[in-house]
Amino acid sequence: MAKVKRFDKFLDNEAFLNKYFHKSEIDYVKSKGVSAAQSLAGKFAAREAFFKALGTGFIGFSPRDISVDNNKSGKPYITPNQSVINELDRLANNWKIHLSISHEKEYAIAQVILEA
Repeated sequence: MAKVKRFDKFLDNEAFLNKYFHKSEIDYVKSKGVSAAQSLAGKFAAREAFFKALGTGFIGFSPRDISVDNNKSGKPYITPNQSVINELDRLANNWKIHLSISHEKEYAIAQVILEA
């Protein structure tokens, strides 16, 4: 879970955005207008949920090791980089990532289920 107000002040902080998010994510968030902070908080909450589901937290990984993107209908999905794929492959032969993000005025929350 992430407090939206906290992320509102980060929208113009390029150093923060580039430390935690990929360009595609930043462009998507900035296109959201009024709900940009909610979208940013949701993408951050998704990162936390993913690495908790992986069982590592951020230990050994960077928040930028995954990308939280959206398909044409707006459904979010996670794209892991090779180091995360290697860890997922170590845990299971076939894996699938399920992601749900929800947000409202004050909070954003994400749930990740890793299916093996």
